[in-house]
Amino acid sequence: MTREIVVRGATAVNDSGSSAPGQVRVTIPRLALYFFLGLAALVAGRAAYAYLSFPSDRSPEGAYLRVVIAVNRGRSEDFFAYTETRAQHAAYTIRDFRRKTRERVAAAYPEPERSRLLNEYQAEAKAVEGADIFALYAKRHGWVGRLRRDLSGIKKVDISGDRATVETVHGTRYPFRRRENGIWGLTQFTPILDSAAERAARDYGVIHKAAADYERVRSLESSRP
Repeated sequence: MTREIVVRGATAVNDSGSSAPGQVRVTIPRLALYFFLGLAALVAGRAAYAYLSFPSDRSPEGAYLRVVIAVNRGRSEDFFAYTETRAQHAAYTIRDFRRKTRERVAAAYPEPERSRLLNEYQAEAKAVEGADIFALYAKRHGWVGRLRRDLSGIKKVDISGDRATVETVHGTRYPFRRRENGIWGLTQFTPILDSAAERAARDYGVIHKAAADYERVRSLESSRP
């Protein structure tokens, strides 16, 4: 038999009984349902409040906090959007030059140099997005581990034009620059990515020249009687 609780009274009744006029009988399963619905509403309300009160990434605080979330998740590619424009351009430049370089190697280089270089440039050339390049360099240079040790709560933010500095309670200072779309991006990774982009461009120039030489030699050999 289903147990029931009489609201406005202390008496529990069963299916064979009846409640007095004006009393509402609530079953145990129904009470459990009300409890879980109330709990769900509370959780949803807290989530909505957190979302609405979270700083916009059009502020240095909001950009910094999104970097913190990505670092805590161990996903460096998720905070690529919160690097400055120059760093993002450098990442795509690396990818594009590595692709062109690999194509020239595959088309013209002899073995075993061909296989060695194809393997050397594979990871960067196969990257789909700039975020993938950023993740490769983050792993290579240990950026996530270093950030995880240094990141902490925000102590203060200094803004001067399109530049800002977020100082943490640990005393670490993180430089940001406002991008064209209004999002603030970290600038500390730019020098390494810029240097890597320049190196990728130089490597392509060297590889392209050598590939042309290999093609010229093959052409001469094939034209001999």
